[in-house]
Amino acid sequence: MTTLAAENLGFGYVRFPVGHSVDLRVEPGEVYCLLGPNGCGKTTLFKTLLGLIPRQDGRIELDGEDIGDLNRKTIAQRVAYVPQAHTAVFPYTVRDMVLMGRTVHRGVFSAPGAQDHERTAAALEQMGIGALADRDYTRISGGQRQLALIARALAQDAQLVVMDEPTASLDFGNQVLVLKQVRKLAASGLGIVLSTHNPDHALACATRVHLLADGTTQAAGPPGDVLTPEILSRTYGVPVAVEQLRDGHRVCVPVDLLD
Repeated sequence: MTTLAAENLGFGYVRFPVGHSVDLRVEPGEVYCLLGPNGCGKTTLFKTLLGLIPRQDGRIELDGEDIGDLNRKTIAQRVAYVPQAHTAVFPYTVRDMVLMGRTVHRGVFSAPGAQDHERTAAALEQMGIGALADRDYTRISGGQRQLALIARALAQDAQLVVMDEPTASLDFGNQVLVLKQVRKLAASGLGIVLSTHNPDHALACATRVHLLADGTTQAAGPPGDVLTPEILSRTYGVPVAVEQLRDGHRVCVPVDLLD
C-alpha cells in the first residue's frame, strides 16, 4: 500500500513562492483532508505533491522514495489524481472516460485489452454508475461526472487518490453522494487526500485534517483537535461555533448568521 509524505516542503512557481514549511504524511486507509480558504495554496500544494511542478524546498517521498527520482509512469501507477468535475470538449461516453485511467498500464500505441475493459466495468460498478456507462459524459449531472472521474482513478489501480475539491460546484445531495463514496474508498484500504473549503466536509469524512492558510500550516491532526472554534475563527476571519448534534456529529456554524 502506498504512503505519501512531505517534510519542510516549500512550493510555488518561478519567482512566486506560494507556501513553505509544510509537513504531512498520508497512510493507507485514511482520508487526509486539506482545508483552507480561497487562495491559500491547496491546488499548488497538490501539484507539487504529484510532481507536476518542482518543489522549492524540502522533500517529498512516495513509499519512502524521493519523488524526484521516480518517472511519471511510476508515480501514476501509485497515485491517481481526480480534478474538479468538468465538461469534456468531446462527447466521450462515461465508459471511455473511465477507460482512460488504464492508459498508464499500456504502451503508447497499444489498444485497450480485456483486462482494461474489466477494470473499467468494475470501477463503474464500484461507484454505482454502471448504468451510465454508455451515456454521453457531457450529458450527465455534475455529481455523476465527479463519480466518473473517481471511477477513472480507481481504474488506474493506484493505491492513493488525490482529489482536488471533489465537491466543488455540486448541489447538497451530490456533495453527500461523493463524500459517502470517499469514506467507502478509504474503508477499502485506499489512502485518500482531498481538499475542500468547507469544514463540515472535513468533519464528515476526514480521519486527519491539515488546515492551510497564507501558504503555511495553521494546524494538523485529528478533526476534533484541529476544527475548533478558535482555530477556525482565526483562519477564516469570522466567528465560528462548532455545535454537536444529537447523533454525535459536529457541524460548523458562522456566529454572525445566528445574530
